[in-house]
Amino acid sequence: MNNTHTNKSFDKINLDWKLIQSELKVKLGIEVYESWIKKIDLCEEFNNYILLTVPTRFIRDWITSRYLDQILQTIRKHKKQIIRIEFKIIEKKDNKSEKFNEFNQTNKTEKVSFIKDSHLQYSRIDPNKRFENFLTGSSNKIAFEASLKVSENISYYNPLYIYGGVGLGKTHLLNSIGYEMSKNKKVMFISAERFMYQFVKSIKSNDMVKFKEYFRNTDVLLIDDIQFMNGKEAMQEEFFHTFNALLDKESQIIVSADRPPNKLSRIQERIKSRFSGGLVVDIQKPEYDLRRKIIDHKINELTSLYSDKVNVTDEIQDFISNKITTNVRELVGAINRIVSFSRIYNKLPSLSETKIILKDLLNLTENNVTIDSIQTIVCKFFKISKNEMLSSRRSRYLVRPRQTAIYLTKILTTKSLPEIGREFSNRDHTTIIHSVKTIEKLKEKNPDMNDNINKLKNIILYNKEG
Repeated sequence: MNNTHTNKSFDKINLDWKLIQSELKVKLGIEVYESWIKKIDLCEEFNNYILLTVPTRFIRDWITSRYLDQILQTIRKHKKQIIRIEFKIIEKKDNKSEKFNEFNQTNKTEKVSFIKDSHLQYSRIDPNKRFENFLTGSSNKIAFEASLKVSENISYYNPLYIYGGVGLGKTHLLNSIGYEMSKNKKVMFISAERFMYQFVKSIKSNDMVKFKEYFRNTDVLLIDDIQFMNGKEAMQEEFFHTFNALLDKESQIIVSADRPPNKLSRIQERIKSRFSGGLVVDIQKPEYDLRRKIIDHKINELTSLYSDKVNVTDEIQDFISNKITTNVRELVGAINRIVSFSRIYNKLPSLSETKIILKDLLNLTENNVTIDSIQTIVCKFFKISKNEMLSSRRSRYLVRPRQTAIYLTKILTTKSLPEIGREFSNRDHTTIIHSVKTIEKLKEKNPDMNDNINKLKNIILYNKEG
């Protein structure tokens, strides 16, 4: 079903897309904005969804797999009735290169010089993220000490590989290393996404020699979120040779990722082997003492920012420390909300008010739903085995339960599309998107399907039948 036929569009566009883009710029960072978000335009608004335009299929798939949820959340702040996003591709006219047609330049007459501004634009070290303001506890102590020794150039940890979940401090440590070492060394700090973008850009502008020279002549190379190189064979090939060239000249390499080297999917085995040959350290979820330390630090920071003292009761601090356990960003976000409430209403919130203010964060942290539990419950509901669900077989009696489990995973967990795909026998993110859309359409047309979804949600969330 084509939704453009079933939903009547508004007479005019009500959303301020420039405002939404500026909010996403702050939320996702300048690099992500320049590489991806800037390329999106608002095309049309409908009753419950919007149509956005992107220049290529590649950009659409990349945005969908990595940033769709954040974009939708930002849009819904301005218009709550929007529940989904669809994309329209506006292809470039000049599409001669089949291999790289998704990376056509906006201005075909202008040859881009890759090297001209790359260091200024893409090696951004945040001077505010230093070792001095990185708070440590048992969950991150080893990663911190290893990073400190690397920055002092007194270690043999090469490469240094730091992994951990979102918002735990990996990027902060890479910034800290880069900040210290940039005082007397040539440092390149770049995200894996930006490395990919620059790699493709250099191919299109015939600047591969400059690309190689630039990255291979640095003293220190820091790459953030290396897992985003998954599946990009040509880029991995170049990275592998860059990696070896830097090691040969005794340059330091520091890499961050969301998982250990042996768990990286669609990354060449020889690259994973190189990572494992260095020092591999992890950052775990912050323990209670560290969570309290982070809260105290943030309150002191806000107190110095405002002219009047910022107060948050011990009861509220204990509550936040006990309930928000996932990562540092959510802790800091919780304190920001409490302080904003206090300043707006000129009073400290009660515990019940705090629960309302932080309801979305509390729901996230209290939700113990796992992909494994969803798969188990769906298999039991449809009377199939988990091996059957995860197999490559496409029998109808298996496809629908599989799509149902994928759909429930998407709406009941915070997992990204690639993460969901990995848990369903390494299926591509496009398969995940197709499964979600299929179930959404079936729910609209088929009352039985809608009923089944509601029953399964009750079982998964509340352990309740019916």
